[in-house]
Amino acid sequence: MAQKLWEKNIQVDGDIERFTVGKDREMDLYLAKYDALGSMAHITMLEAVGLLGKDDLKPLLEELKKIYRQADKGDFIIEEGVEDVHSQVELMLTRTLGDTGKKIHSGRSRNDQVLLDLKLFTRARIQELVSLLSDLFELLIEQSNRYKAVLLPGYTHLQIAMPSSFGLWFGAYAESLADDLLPLQAAYKICNRNPLGSAAGYGSSFPLNRTLTTELLGFDSMNYNVIYAQMGRGKMERTVAFAMAGVAATLSKLAFDACLFNSQNFGFIKLPDAYTTGSSIMPHKKNPDVFELTRAKCNKIQGLPQQITLICNNLPSGYFRDLQVIKELFLPSFDELKDCLLMVTRMMSEIKVNENILDDDKYAPIFSVEEVNRLVCEGMPFRDAYKKVGLDIENGNFTPNKNITHTHEGSIGNLCNDAIVAWEQEIISGFNFSKANEAEQRLLK
Repeated sequence: MAQKLWEKNIQVDGDIERFTVGKDREMDLYLAKYDALGSMAHITMLEAVGLLGKDDLKPLLEELKKIYRQADKGDFIIEEGVEDVHSQVELMLTRTLGDTGKKIHSGRSRNDQVLLDLKLFTRARIQELVSLLSDLFELLIEQSNRYKAVLLPGYTHLQIAMPSSFGLWFGAYAESLADDLLPLQAAYKICNRNPLGSAAGYGSSFPLNRTLTTELLGFDSMNYNVIYAQMGRGKMERTVAFAMAGVAATLSKLAFDACLFNSQNFGFIKLPDAYTTGSSIMPHKKNPDVFELTRAKCNKIQGLPQQITLICNNLPSGYFRDLQVIKELFLPSFDELKDCLLMVTRMMSEIKVNENILDDDKYAPIFSVEEVNRLVCEGMPFRDAYKKVGLDIENGNFTPNKNITHTHEGSIGNLCNDAIVAWEQEIISGFNFSKANEAEQRLLK
C-alpha cells in the first residue's frame, strides 16, 4: 500500500504520480538522517509545550536515533510505493510504535520539514567543503613556500610579460581560495536559520516554541517571518550555489593553468604518470584528463546558480512544486565539488616543478622591465629608459640581468604567505561550526 502523508480516499493516476514524484525519492536519500534529526528536535519541543506525552517522547527519540544511524551508514531506503523520506520515517515509526509514530507531524507541514532537512544537509556539506578547501589551501601555501625561489615567466595576453615564480603561482590560488571562503561563510549564515514552525508558510495555531527548536538544532537564529521562511526556499540554494561557483571558478582556472603548463610547449610542470591517460593510437601521449575533467565539472557547477534562478525567479510568495526540481540540481553538486577538491589536492601535492625554465633564451625579454627600472634608479627618465631598452631588444643588444629583487608586499621576494594564512584562518573561525555540531551531538546522545 502506497504511503502518502496527504492521501485520503482518492487514488492518484500512476502516470501523474510518476511525473510529480520525479527523482524525489532518490534525492531524499541525501536528506534522510537530517529528517530524523529535525524530527527529534520537533518532538522534543512538542513534549515541552504539552502536545506530546512524556511517555511517547522517549521511545520516539530512540527509534529516530536508530533511523539516523541507519541513514548515516547508508543503509536507509525508501520503500517501493512510499512517496518520500518523510513518509518513510513516519512509516518506520508506526511499524515499531503503532499510533505513537503518527504523532510526530503535529505542527508541521512537509513544506517546513523539507526546508529544515535542506538546511541541515546544506550546513553539514558546507562544513565538509570548507575542510577540504582548507586542506588544499594549506597544500598550496606549502608549495608556494617550497618553490618561492623558482622563477617562471608571467604572461599577459598569453605573451611572455614579466618574471613570476612558483611561489607567486601557488600562493595566488591559495589566496583566491581564502577569498572564496567569504561568500561561502555568508551562504552558511543564510542557511543556518531555522524554518521549522513556519508549516506551510503561514504558521500554526498550535503553541509551538520555535526558539526551542532553534536552540536544539544549533541554528544561529530562526527565519522569523513564516512567509519569508517559505520564500527562502530556492533563495538559500541559489546563494549557496553562487558561493560554490566561486570555489569552482578558482579550481577551473587552476586546472587550465596546469594543463597549459604541463604541455610540451611550456614544460613548466610535470604531472604524475598515474594521473594521466594515454591515446589509443599515439603511444607517446600522457593526457591531463583529471585536470580537464575538473575544468569541465567546475564549469558545470558555475552554471548552477543560473539554473536555480531560472526555476524560481518568477514565483510569487507561497510554496510551488517547481521548487522540487531544484533538489535534483543542488543536492548532487556537493559531491561533484568535493570530488574536484580531492582530485586537485592530490594532483597539486605530486606535480614536479621545472626549476630551470628561464635558462631558455626565449624568455630573456621578460627581464626588460627590470632593466628599465635599473636605468630609472640611476637617474634616466622613465620614457627614455623604456625607449632605450626597447631598441636594444629589437637590435639584439639586450642582455638580461636575471638577479632580480622584488621587495614590496605580495611580490616575488615578499610573498606575504603568513598574512594570507592569517586571513584564511580569520574567515574560517567566523563560520562557528562548533555551535551546530555540539547541538546535534546533544540531540543524538
